[in-house]
Amino acid sequence: MLNGIITSKTKINLLVKLFLNPATRAYLRELSNEFGVSSNSVRTELNNLTRNQILLSEREGRNVTYRANTEHPLFPELSSMVRKITGIDELFVSVIQRLGNLKAAYLIGDYARGKDSGIIDVILIGKIDTVHLEDVVKKTERYIKRRIRPLILEKSEFKNLQSKGCFPEIIKLWQETGGTG
Repeated sequence: MLNGIITSKTKINLLVKLFLNPATRAYLRELSNEFGVSSNSVRTELNNLTRNQILLSEREGRNVTYRANTEHPLFPELSSMVRKITGIDELFVSVIQRLGNLKAAYLIGDYARGKDSGIIDVILIGKIDTVHLEDVVKKTERYIKRRIRPLILEKSEFKNLQSKGCFPEIIKLWQETGGTG
């Protein structure tokens, strides 16, 4: 989707990696290996994005880490664009809002780490109509061209697993107003 607007595939990969989960930090060689491109290609894009303050860089020992600049005026729009191109927004609209007694929804796995792997892992907390969920997931998968793996948990199960560190990377997608998720 962004290929017609942003001509650099590396820049698109960087935006997805760092804006899908703004807590993600990454360094040059890690990004180069993950994207399967030369470090020079990644360095050029990192320098451009850092120079324009879209990314922030910090020295950590011998490495320089990069992260999304959440204070940049374009951060909300870039984050929204990334969610749209990865299908996270469509997942939210078509799955999360139509599932019965949903209390909260979280993104885990590759997408929570900022990796557009094609498999979206989501935790749904509450009493969910599984038949309806299967139907909506299938339709949404066809539309966004990504696989969705929902995990349905009760609030107590979620808190127990979370306390054990089972979800090292997690992004809250939605929470019922007034609820504690």
